[in-house]
Amino acid sequence: MSETEGTSPQPAPSGQPKAGDRRRARALAMQGLYQRHFSKTAISDIEAEFMVDNDTSKVDLLYFRDLLRGVHREQGELDKLIEPFLDRPINEVDPVELAIVRLGAYELKHRLDVPYKVVINEGIEMAKRFGGTEGHKFVNSILDKLSGRLRLAETRSRSR
Repeated sequence: MSETEGTSPQPAPSGQPKAGDRRRARALAMQGLYQRHFSKTAISDIEAEFMVDNDTSKVDLLYFRDLLRGVHREQGELDKLIEPFLDRPINEVDPVELAIVRLGAYELKHRLDVPYKVVINEGIEMAKRFGGTEGHKFVNSILDKLSGRLRLAETRSRSR
């Protein structure tokens, strides 16, 4: 990961990326991963297409690129992390929900600057917006269990 990844082109006054800019980056990355699931188009082509076809003025572009490329690059590893928590084979998981869970798994694993509760909440909100009727419950369940494994120190104090 480069030292500039994870920073917003237009940081908030505190120097932190704006939450809305990151939320939009996640949504675009999820849509790109969903498109990749069906089209098998090169991830660089999907990235370029999304940059042209979408208003990215309020998107944390570095975060978008990190998520899109990172999830694509580590898809096999991420799937191995996710599979123990699934109630069905991974190829039977709804593609929208799968993209969201992979994205969340990547953030839990690599983006320690993002609290695990934010990762879970963002996944739930994307599933409500883009997924099936009960998809948010599935996403919540998987990311919650995964956070206990990948963010043990951070989640240790939560009540069970």
